[in-house]
Amino acid sequence: MGMGKKVKKESESPPKDVFDPLLIESKAPATVVLMLSSPENEVLAKACDALYKFASKGDENKVTLLGLGALEHLYKLLSHEDPLVRRNAIMVFGIMSSNNDVKKLLSELDVINLLISQLAPEEDVVIHEFATLCLAHMAVEYTTKVKIFEQGGLEPLIRLLGSPDPDVTKNSLECIYLLAQDFQNRAAVRELNVIPSLLGLLESEYPAIQSLSLQTLEAVSKDRETRILLRENKGLDCLLNILENNELNDLHGETLAVLGNCLEDVHTLQEIQLTGGLKKLVSFLEVSTVPDIQKNAAKAITKAAYDSEIRKILHWEEVEKFLLSLLETNNDEVQVAASQAISAMCENIDSKCILGLQGIPQLVQLLSSDNEEVKEAVVTALTNLTTASPRNISVVAEAEGIVPLMKTLNAQRDGAVSNAIAVLTNLSLQEPSRVSIQSHGIMSALVGPLRSTNSQVQSRAAFAVAAFGCDAGARAELRNVGGLGPLVELLRSKNEEVRRNACWAVMVCGSDGLTAVELCRLGALDILEEINLSTKHKNKFSEAALEKLLDNNLSQKYSRMGYLSSSNIITNGFYDCGQIKHGGKFLSLEELSKQELTDRRAIIFINAKPQEVTVVEKTQEVSPSVSGRSSREKSRKGKGKKEEEKPKEVIQVTPIIPEEIKLENSPWLPPPDFTLMDYINDASKTILPLTTTREQVVALAQFVADKMGGAVEREQLHNFCWELDMSEIEFELKSNIVPIGKIKRGTFYHRALLFKVIADRIGIGCSLVRGKYNRAWNEVKLVEYSSKGHLLPPQEYIVDVMFEPGCLLKQGSAKADRYKFI
Repeated sequence: MGMGKKVKKESESPPKDVFDPLLIESKAPATVVLMLSSPENEVLAKACDALYKFASKGDENKVTLLGLGALEHLYKLLSHEDPLVRRNAIMVFGIMSSNNDVKKLLSELDVINLLISQLAPEEDVVIHEFATLCLAHMAVEYTTKVKIFEQGGLEPLIRLLGSPDPDVTKNSLECIYLLAQDFQNRAAVRELNVIPSLLGLLESEYPAIQSLSLQTLEAVSKDRETRILLRENKGLDCLLNILENNELNDLHGETLAVLGNCLEDVHTLQEIQLTGGLKKLVSFLEVSTVPDIQKNAAKAITKAAYDSEIRKILHWEEVEKFLLSLLETNNDEVQVAASQAISAMCENIDSKCILGLQGIPQLVQLLSSDNEEVKEAVVTALTNLTTASPRNISVVAEAEGIVPLMKTLNAQRDGAVSNAIAVLTNLSLQEPSRVSIQSHGIMSALVGPLRSTNSQVQSRAAFAVAAFGCDAGARAELRNVGGLGPLVELLRSKNEEVRRNACWAVMVCGSDGLTAVELCRLGALDILEEINLSTKHKNKFSEAALEKLLDNNLSQKYSRMGYLSSSNIITNGFYDCGQIKHGGKFLSLEELSKQELTDRRAIIFINAKPQEVTVVEKTQEVSPSVSGRSSREKSRKGKGKKEEEKPKEVIQVTPIIPEEIKLENSPWLPPPDFTLMDYINDASKTILPLTTTREQVVALAQFVADKMGGAVEREQLHNFCWELDMSEIEFELKSNIVPIGKIKRGTFYHRALLFKVIADRIGIGCSLVRGKYNRAWNEVKLVEYSSKGHLLPPQEYIVDVMFEPGCLLKQGSAKADRYKFI
């Protein structure tokens, strides 16, 4: 673009007897920029004027002037003594400052102080216009705002709000609006009494000024002190008058934004209510069909409803009807804002009832929206509506909300997923809903959320597992779909809530043996032990989860803790593999069965359950070495006909075994221990009928000792060669795993285990404690009577099954200690 216009001052024609002024012509911007170094004021003024016209033609020209170094020359002219030169220089600055590159250079030149100095009352109105324009463009940047504030720019800007020139007013207003976005500036604006000026500008004939005034009021009224000033200056009446004026409908949205801030103040809201303004406001909103107004109104209600007193006032004005009507609009943004407002109003119990009964069916329908933001807002509202509200929970179920809620678990937004889980968890409190949710595969659907990287989703997913995991079918489903793995991983979370809920879920899921064993295999026990060692991470659920897992996986509990209480009932499948070292891996019985024969301590296992026909068919799939370990128990004399049939079922399997060796992936099943079955049957017949627990304990101790090699003299203990017998059994079975019934010469830990197994079967309460050097013992509590026949507190005894079988050694006595340690 050229600069072909002649640069001359516009004035009246000079007298005829005076020479015409010299005409300066140039088509090259670079030449005009050079003129900025001229010592002649007239040349400087005309050069600035030419540059202003050139820069006004487009952003490209501004960049050109920037590259030619025009700003550096113009900067020097801002403080020129000639008013015309200074005015024209500021005009160029103002027009060029809209360019981002120009703004960066202006910040480096530090022009803020010079621009503020041009706002003095005695300066020309044109200087005011372009100085404020430049400041408004630059005030977008935070650093510039700080400089304007620190260098006292607010006061002259507020003063210029009263300028007769609308451009000066608009530019000053825009600059103040930008400054008011920061908290410290809002306080300064308030102290300079800007409210009367802003309210006065609402009556301006220029819509742009009215709009900017409302935007600035919205910014400053975020502070409670400013809202008080607004109320004292009758600002609420001004705002309500704008809403009542249909000719000003283009300002209604911004007016509502200011009123929305006012609604957050209880005293302001009460004043609006007392003067009838709140009823007018609600009536206006109910008839409005403008989406922006509806959206802003709902947002204002959301912000205001965080105060309990304000929620009461809004409820009295029946704001719920308005919010419910917004759900019917065909605008996503309005639906989102309405749902958020419903969430906020739910904190009022009366509003919760109204919104639940009438709003839940509408919200359930909106769950099918294609808009992800709508889904999130809607399901969040449902979370708040159903929390601690059985009635609303029933309404969701009646509105057939379970299926769309299950689908929402696959939503793209984490907020939608986490709240869908929360609603389903709330619904689980009612049995019919819980059963229905489980029938739709809730545990399978929770696997994805358990693997989420969002902590809220993780937390709520784990909480849901705890809620639904009380059902055995649900636990089996979670186990089968691979959900236990990600659940165990959540135990490692650094988020306290996630970790606590994961512990809770593990505690619930660990209430059955199969799930407890799987959780232990996945490392849950190690993680829980680590958590419980930390005073920072430990919680009641982590302690309970560890205890629950061990109580439902007694083999591992005894291996880790060396103790089983009287409530820990040993069942089929239990095995004692010795004390596991800290950090060592606990192997399953199946894994142990695959190990080669070693000279290490034998694994003693318990299985007093005969295999039925269906089980026998599975046993055929085991390798010959494992199946051979059952030893069939050929010499079972003196038994009834029914018992004699059991070995026949097993014997029939033997010829088929070689054909089934190829089935490597078949599940391993331990062979039954028929000898142990006989022990239990004999004890039931001979010991159970005894009248007192003491008699039963003594008789059982003698029974166990008799089956394990009889009494051993303490001095001859070293000659009691039980190790040799164990080696022969292992060699015979070609396995490290030995059924307890095969042991005929047992030491302390064999006898104590057999005592506990039989005692649990016939109802004698006893504990099993592992000691050092192959020691183990049983503890029982017996009730005694005084000489006068009074019932005394239970006394704890150690049961001797080794030296004097049936002798009861009082806990803490020298004899008891000697039995345990010597």
